This record gives sequence, C-alpha cells and structure tokens, in this order.
Amino acid sequence: MTRKTLETDIEIMESNELIIQCEDKIFSHMVKTLFYYMGLKVKFRADFDLIHHLWEDSAITIAQFLKEKISDKKINRFSTKIVPMDDALILVAVDISRAYSSVEMDIKEEEKGFEIGNFREFINALSSNLPATIHVKQLSGINAHHIIEGGFKSLGMALKEATGESEKIVSTKGMI
Repeated sequence: MTRKTLETDIEIMESNELIIQCEDKIFSHMVKTLFYYMGLKVKFRADFDLIHHLWEDSAITIAQFLKEKISDKKINRFSTKIVPMDDALILVAVDISRAYSSVEMDIKEEEKGFEIGNFREFINALSSNLPATIHVKQLSGINAHHIIEGGFKSLGMALKEATGESEKIVSTKGMI
C-alpha cells in the first residue's frame, strides 16, 4: 500500500519482520508499537514535510492497508481494550463498520512530540478511511508519553481483535 502526495510518501508492505523507516523517532516508535500489538510484521516507510502531515497521512495509509487486508473476510468487527502504562490507563473501543471518532484525553504534563492534536488527527484519519468507530478515552494519567503510547498499544490490541476472522458476519443486518 502506497500513498504519495506533495506532502508525504508513505509505503506499507507485509514483511518477515517489523521494520519502521521514518526520520521522526517518536512517530516511528508509536507506529512500531501499533503494528507490534496488532501482531503484524510490515515494512513501513515514510517521508514527509510536516509532522502533522506524517501523522494524518500515515493513518490514511494504515487504514487503506487494513481495509485491503480484511476486504474479503468475515471479521470480529468489535473490540474494547484497556491498557495501563505506568500512570496512564487508556481505553480504546473499535467497531469496524462506519466512521466516527472520539478522543477524550487531558494531558497535564506535555512533552515535545507527544501532542494530543497529532494523535487526534491520526485517530480521525484512521476512522474515516477504514472506516471504523474508534473511541479513545484516558481513564487516568498525567505523562504525555505514557498516555499517547498507551493509546497506540490499546488501539493495536483492539484492531488485532476486531480485524480477526469470524465464522459469521457480525451484524443483525447480515452485512457490515
């Protein structure tokens, strides 16, 4: 899966190992965390002009990658995960069906690179392009690094379960 714009050039492909190639060390760590907890080995490469574009366009590309991966499968559809990371406790709930996102976080101790705005843009873009309903709720915590990374861990675990194969179509309508 490739997304090339005037602002970004992002590529994701399946691999034998998890490889992240991106100049932004914080974002690289978050994307590696996401794919690790999703249980996916991929090669992720990203070139970008602005950090905001990196976060948003990466989420679009990840959504397209996941959408293609599950397109011909019956999936679990739903998942909710609550993950602690030191002071942070983060809840993520996912329904892979239609686009809606909610991010309720209140970071008390800011840290460069762990801005809530970029995280929110990532979740919004992922939600819109998969599509999926994604709720991220900070239950506790003050440290920006722990809150944002806890969000990626929870999201990875929830997406792993929600995109997992099901024996049936998980919908009373008979289709998602």
